[in-house]
Amino acid sequence: MQDYEQLGAFYLGRVFNPGAGQTTPEYLLYDAKDLTTHAICVGMTGSGKTGLCVSLLEEAAMDGVPALIIDPKGDLGNLLLTFPELKPGDFAPWIDPQEAARKGETVEGYAAKMADRWRKGLAEWDQPTDRIARLKAKAEVAIYTPGSTAGRPLSVLRSLAAPSEALRADSTAMRDHILSAVAGLLGLLGITGDPITSREHILVSTILDLAWKKGENLELADLIHRIQKPPFDRVGVFDLETFYPAGDRLKLAMMMNNLMVSPGFSAWMTGEPLNIQNLLYTREGKPRHSILSIAHLSDAERMFFVSTLLNELLAWMRTQPGTSSLRALLYMDEIFGYFPPTANPPSKGPMLTLLKQARAFGVGVVLATQNPVDLDYKGLSNCGTWFIGRLQTDRDKARILDGLESSVGDLSFDRSALDSLISNLQSRVFLMRNVHDQAPTLFQTRWAMSYLRGPMTLDQIKSFTVAPAPESRSALTLPASGSTMNPGSEVSAPTSEPVAHPASTRPVLTGDLPEVFFQVDPSYATDAITYRPVVYGVVRLHYVLARARLDTWKARSLIAPLQGTGAMPEWEEGIQFAEEPTLNQDPAPAAGFDALPAEVSNRKTLTAWEKMLKSYAYRGMGQEQLYCRDLKAYAGEDETESEFIARLQMLLREQRDLAMDKLKQGYKTKFDRIENRIRTAEQRVATYESKVKEHGMSTMLSLGSTVLGALLGRRSVSVGTVRSASSTLKSAGRISGKKEKVEQARETLEALQAELEELQEAFDAEKQALADQQIEPDIERIPINPRKSDLMVTTLALGWMPWVQRVDGRWINAARISVADA
Repeated sequence: MQDYEQLGAFYLGRVFNPGAGQTTPEYLLYDAKDLTTHAICVGMTGSGKTGLCVSLLEEAAMDGVPALIIDPKGDLGNLLLTFPELKPGDFAPWIDPQEAARKGETVEGYAAKMADRWRKGLAEWDQPTDRIARLKAKAEVAIYTPGSTAGRPLSVLRSLAAPSEALRADSTAMRDHILSAVAGLLGLLGITGDPITSREHILVSTILDLAWKKGENLELADLIHRIQKPPFDRVGVFDLETFYPAGDRLKLAMMMNNLMVSPGFSAWMTGEPLNIQNLLYTREGKPRHSILSIAHLSDAERMFFVSTLLNELLAWMRTQPGTSSLRALLYMDEIFGYFPPTANPPSKGPMLTLLKQARAFGVGVVLATQNPVDLDYKGLSNCGTWFIGRLQTDRDKARILDGLESSVGDLSFDRSALDSLISNLQSRVFLMRNVHDQAPTLFQTRWAMSYLRGPMTLDQIKSFTVAPAPESRSALTLPASGSTMNPGSEVSAPTSEPVAHPASTRPVLTGDLPEVFFQVDPSYATDAITYRPVVYGVVRLHYVLARARLDTWKARSLIAPLQGTGAMPEWEEGIQFAEEPTLNQDPAPAAGFDALPAEVSNRKTLTAWEKMLKSYAYRGMGQEQLYCRDLKAYAGEDETESEFIARLQMLLREQRDLAMDKLKQGYKTKFDRIENRIRTAEQRVATYESKVKEHGMSTMLSLGSTVLGALLGRRSVSVGTVRSASSTLKSAGRISGKKEKVEQARETLEALQAELEELQEAFDAEKQALADQQIEPDIERIPINPRKSDLMVTTLALGWMPWVQRVDGRWINAARISVADA
């Protein structure tokens, strides 16, 4: 049996014989690197398109390739339904009771049938059940629901942060990024004008351009304020008031403010930051398949999210080194409406840029649709692989053939033959046209390992979301490490610790002790704020490791709770910030305050705090230098562990792919040589057999004629007759010699065929040895303490953290704070 678990090969199905109407034993193995030239999958409902694309994503996971999966219909959550033991109880929660009833089954009975069906289906396609376990171990699958908390929420408006320095240096990329971001944001307001003529587009684009060129991050509230009071007084040759009067700007600002404070919009501002690296890899560097489910969103919200995500992907991609290996996948399940032929929605620009540029960075784009008519086939001509399933109408077929013809370039294109093949496709049978292959291939898709139960509802998605652990009340209760303290982070007041009643007024400090107030998030500007005291500090640290060429200074900001005798800060219980928080010198109006310990009074307190902070910083604020001994590689200064592991994995993958290419090239010469010798031997056998047959017939006729002539008395036995018989017998002897040559030629052919088999076995063994090579790098951690003599405390103050209390007694942190990784 052919082995489909091969290096960089995706097992998608078996080759299909249209004449026989069935599959052949030959597996359809798709070269993973071909996806760097992108792919499009087209097929009507019932064609098997979803099954094919799910199988392709499963194979990517098996090969350790991470993926971003945009899911407008809700089908791709099925990738989470992988059951290694295939027990009926695994299937039961996902059985539709109405469907089971239509089949005359109970849910439990129907689940047992589905479990049996999946077991048999996998067996028919030579997939052992332990392959499902290996799939789950290879990559993490997570489902995100932007604009909802059913799955993992995403803080999408964090993407108003300035793009990377590399992107800002590219004027064209910067322009495209701004235009798409503004179009998506204004689309949420129902403003869909032309970016060239719309004054809303021009105003907001100019504001973002000025801020981002300085590397300045913006919150939505900042944008609203700047719409009212832009940091410029002219737009082109016109003064600002002529171009966009203040009254009209106020209307736009009000629209955006109403959007920001609307109940449904808060979900867009909570959750994990929209970070492509974190969507593609876990913190430990394990590949991740992130399903971005947007079926629950309105059309405008979907367009906003998709365009924002594509821009973020472009920005991330441009920070990666070039590669010819497959680094990551972007898959979108239904591109109808996002990539039209004439209109220019916010999603089209970045998608087209990805199709043109992503190959150089090893990012593959796979698009799918069941509506093949209204698509930009000029843009899709950048797709090197086309998977074509059953189509609904002749119009669909004509459009696909037109697009396919434009994409294959100089390759031979037999339109009538392809038309005939496409017209007769069965369910789950696809025509694959790959520019890397000489001819199109028909194949039937394999059985998916994931249970394809259909679209998932938000309630069903909730079952995959891990609830956060309950937290106790504290002035320092913060979210999990690596996350952002968004409005809505909650804590409950435990019964064992009564909540202190806020002081009616701000506590008065007797000494000259500096105070700072953490900025209240704008979404809580109208709520009653209660401040709780913490100690806020900023330290400057110097880290040196000569062999890693590390010599860097870092400023770290942190807070600590006031606990114990003397109201001393517990720095060991403190939290470090990923970014320096925004601080105010004055509190929010009408705010309440928690009681402040009496010991917190003056500069002497500050001196004690500073001494404790220095001691803690030297002992507890060291950092680790990541190192891979096998590759002799150190992590970069600002490179996270996830990024470092991903870089090493990519380096190992590139080395593996290069080694495989070299191996194939070396064996190709050997295979070509022996195959040529086999063809020559086959021709020699055929020639000798033909001559033996020809001479045998001639001798038989000659001998028969001589004997028959003598027997029938047409002539007497004479010297001539004897000579003729003698000559015929000699000819018969020569035939015997030729038969020996035939046998020798056959033996030579058999020896060459045996040699070919041995060569194939040697090639397979070396190929398997490469496949078995570990692409999970071994990481060492080298501890580095800051230099004690260089340690400085640059800021130290009493800090006030804003909180809001709900009616049910739960406290909500009202400051937006980015917490550093632990």
